[in-house]
Amino acid sequence: MTPLELLAPAKDLACGIAAIEHGADAVYIGAQRFGARAAAGNSVDDIRQLCDYARPFGVKVYVTVNTIIYDHELEATEQLIRQLYDVGVDAILVQDMGILKMNLPPLALHASTQTDNRTAKKVKWLQQLGFRRVVLARELSVDEISEIHCQVPDMPLEVFVHGALCVSYSGLCYASQYCFGRSANRGNCAQFCRMKFDLMDATGREIEHQRYLLSLKDMNQSDHMEELVRAGATSFKIEGRLKDVNYVKNVVSAYSQRLDVLVAKYPETYCRASKGHCSFAFTPHLQKTFNRGFTTYFLHGRQPDIFSPDTPKAMGEYVGYVKEVRRDSFNVAGTASFTNGDGLCYINKVRELEGFRVNRVEGNRLFPQQMPKNLHAGMALYRNNDQELERQLSRQSSERKIPLLLKIKTTDDGFSLTTGGTTVSIVCEHQQAEKPQRDNIVRQLSKMGGTPYECSGVEMDDDFNYFIPSSLLNDLRRRLTTALSSVGRSPLVGREKLSRCLGDVVSCPENYPFSYLYNISNRLSADFYGVKTPSAYELAKGQGPIMQCRHCLRYSLGACVKHGGRKPEWKEPLYLRLGDGRRFRLEFDCSHCQMNVYATD
Repeated sequence: MTPLELLAPAKDLACGIAAIEHGADAVYIGAQRFGARAAAGNSVDDIRQLCDYARPFGVKVYVTVNTIIYDHELEATEQLIRQLYDVGVDAILVQDMGILKMNLPPLALHASTQTDNRTAKKVKWLQQLGFRRVVLARELSVDEISEIHCQVPDMPLEVFVHGALCVSYSGLCYASQYCFGRSANRGNCAQFCRMKFDLMDATGREIEHQRYLLSLKDMNQSDHMEELVRAGATSFKIEGRLKDVNYVKNVVSAYSQRLDVLVAKYPETYCRASKGHCSFAFTPHLQKTFNRGFTTYFLHGRQPDIFSPDTPKAMGEYVGYVKEVRRDSFNVAGTASFTNGDGLCYINKVRELEGFRVNRVEGNRLFPQQMPKNLHAGMALYRNNDQELERQLSRQSSERKIPLLLKIKTTDDGFSLTTGGTTVSIVCEHQQAEKPQRDNIVRQLSKMGGTPYECSGVEMDDDFNYFIPSSLLNDLRRRLTTALSSVGRSPLVGREKLSRCLGDVVSCPENYPFSYLYNISNRLSADFYGVKTPSAYELAKGQGPIMQCRHCLRYSLGACVKHGGRKPEWKEPLYLRLGDGRRFRLEFDCSHCQMNVYATD
């Protein structure tokens, strides 16, 4: 049976606990340093608390150590990894290959998507290095994922299923470093791709004016989970380590329910990777949580409408269109209901996003706090802040319990209580009861209180009719739940393989044309790749592309002849121009169906 893992983001301890309560099988979180979201750091003690909370449910905790590392940080990185192992972390996500040259504890290593994992050769190479899992590039189609799984069937594959999309292949984006001195590979991305650009041709003609040409919609694969499972993916990752707790609650709940449906459909083939079931106090709704509009990206190959050129901000759910406007109010044609305080938005006539807050609701007539000047009849309306859902999520919105079938039996000197493979016992006289005791025994043993457990039944032999004081029954139950909650992580098998393989491994199968694309930023990484000196872009800017994108503007603007578009009227090369005048040349690498972005100075 194949376990399926829903992997949720955690900005902090509260988000991590919420993710577990709402159905996550695993959580990924950043430590104080060396994570690809520098703004989402957590103390080792908070991570310890998360591990303690996760353990009874069998939920795994992974920590992101997936930035490139400088020489003066090597010792601190190794020390951090040892601390993470000591507090019970199950794995770390890694980008910098210098980590493999450290003296590491037996902790599982996952190859972050920052290591640019697009091919079966790369995945096989990472397996040879001792990685226990590979996080695949977001750009892969279901057929490409299937091909990787077929060629490397014993490597667990993790895929992104929901959240924000980087326009460049992860690990190969240097635009933020080039423009602002903020390295995406160091967790400090300045979101170059969410900025406005003019699109210019070689003659200086403006093709597009001040649009968000590199800003992608958000990924949503919720309707395609079975396809991904059949392709060989076993871990399904939600992006969002900068998102708030309500985002985590809503999105994790929605995907957990979908995985439950899939497991119920194929109960002999799949199971959830952790224990427990959730009872939700709300109805999950992905459209109601922060999103820039949704796309399945390249799941079924190249397709139009994957980017959001009008705005990089949250649009939310479509709720209808403006039917009629008055001086202080307007009414909406649609079936949505509204609440005082809802946030609504629309794209105005110059293709810019405008938003406002609803002050009062009377049926389908809305009274804004301040009437939007550019709102006109016929405009589509979107809700990007749903007050009713926010209220529901602000309270306890889910309870997760692990059902236990208990069996009580006599021992030589007392009684034992067993569930699964765990047994505890107490010393107690075998005193035959004058009155039937079954109901009291069941009642006392079922009082699971504030534990993660619930009693699904109590079994005992037909002639079991002993008087056991309620205090001893309660003690027996507490011993059992304590034993269950104190079960440690499973011993890691095969971690020693790493040290054996490093001396014999072949060179990286990705033959990058520019040395900085290997992201070699320290002496250990240089030693790993067999080069003399580090060559990362952050240390010395290279002359190659600062972004490599599967998103292609030629295609998105309908001018890719290869895919049935019109012959372009412009003269290439094309350039993106920022508002401050800086230009970036576009290269259309049709042999790889890829768009590269170059700095022009």
